[in-house]
Amino acid sequence: MSSALLSVRVQAMRFEAQGIVSVELMLPDGAALPAFAAGSHIDLHLGNGVVRSYSLLNSPQEQHRYVVGVLNDRNSRGGSRYVHDTLRVGAMLTISAPRNNFPVDEGAAHSVLIAGGIGITPISCMLNHLRSQGKSAELLYCARSRAEAAFADALLQQPGVHSHFDAEQGTPPDLRAFLAAKPKDAHFYCCGPTPMLNAFEAICAELDLPHVHIERFAAAENVAAVQGDDYVAELARSKKSITVPAGKSLLDALLDAGLAVDHSCREGVCGACETKVLEGEPEHRDGVLSKSEKAANKSMMVCVSGCKGRRLVLDL
Repeated sequence: MSSALLSVRVQAMRFEAQGIVSVELMLPDGAALPAFAAGSHIDLHLGNGVVRSYSLLNSPQEQHRYVVGVLNDRNSRGGSRYVHDTLRVGAMLTISAPRNNFPVDEGAAHSVLIAGGIGITPISCMLNHLRSQGKSAELLYCARSRAEAAFADALLQQPGVHSHFDAEQGTPPDLRAFLAAKPKDAHFYCCGPTPMLNAFEAICAELDLPHVHIERFAAAENVAAVQGDDYVAELARSKKSITVPAGKSLLDALLDAGLAVDHSCREGVCGACETKVLEGEPEHRDGVLSKSEKAANKSMMVCVSGCKGRRLVLDL
């Protein structure tokens, strides 16, 4: 696990929408927490032994608290269900320091933000931050129903905030028409369920939009952390060479070899295990790196990614 861990108290929990609660976290003495930027997330080490990543939704200007939003996912594997059913105000939690795989570009002439469901947590933080800086930004907020849309009342009062609720419209949002009407030099951000993210990426590619950013809450479909052939990972700083056998993840091979590798989600979505690649061609299977970053092969997420050849040289 990451070495940068903090012990915080659950200061408040609040019902935000159907199936969604916010959780406010503070240090017991009320001291300042590590700074974060819009789009950041933290890992919660929960009492049932699971670790889950949640986006920070409060203002980066607030130094005394972190606030996350948690959807009680009907397909929960133990994280969100624990938060909703077991976590209570006053409990102590271990969390990671903030990480940001979804930074907002404050230099953009215009930013177009799209949120699906609980994806509003980082997106609303980004919108509020951009506007606090006097930047041009707009939001399309999509959800199955208004009752399931956290923070909708406050957001929909702002200019440039559009909504699409399936229960009211009767159809899914027309992302193609929405995106095609926007200036091509804008920066486009999307966070939400996997089908929405896949559609967003495909439409942006067809429209040849150059500045596209996404954040996934779950691993992409059919992600396997292992591969069928063994390969060698050479560790430049440790001066070690290890064989990663077929059927074993690179992360597990590194940990078994005694390497202290930061990691958390084991699904290629949190970014904790990002490792520099010095030689070789990784088999990228993560949901963090952009297409251009994957093509550059400068780094990889060792929890799910592997090797296209028989050898990798890592900065470990």
